[in-house]
Amino acid sequence: MGSFSIWHWLIVIFIVVLYVWPLWRIVSKAGFNGALSLLTFIPIVNVIMFWVFAFVTWPVEKKEK
Repeated sequence: MGSFSIWHWLIVIFIVVLYVWPLWRIVSKAGFNGALSLLTFIPIVNVIMFWVFAFVTWPVEKKEK
């Protein structure tokens, strides 16, 4: 075994950015703090947050009323 090469870490960072950046924008447009998108990396919390976002009234919806 050994340490991973720099290419491995660059690919990992690239995949994380490709995953988090759009999710950050979606959460922000819904009216929540974009940092909530980082919760997707916590195994059980990501499923819970998915359901919370699906059924909670978004701040953007509250502004329209």
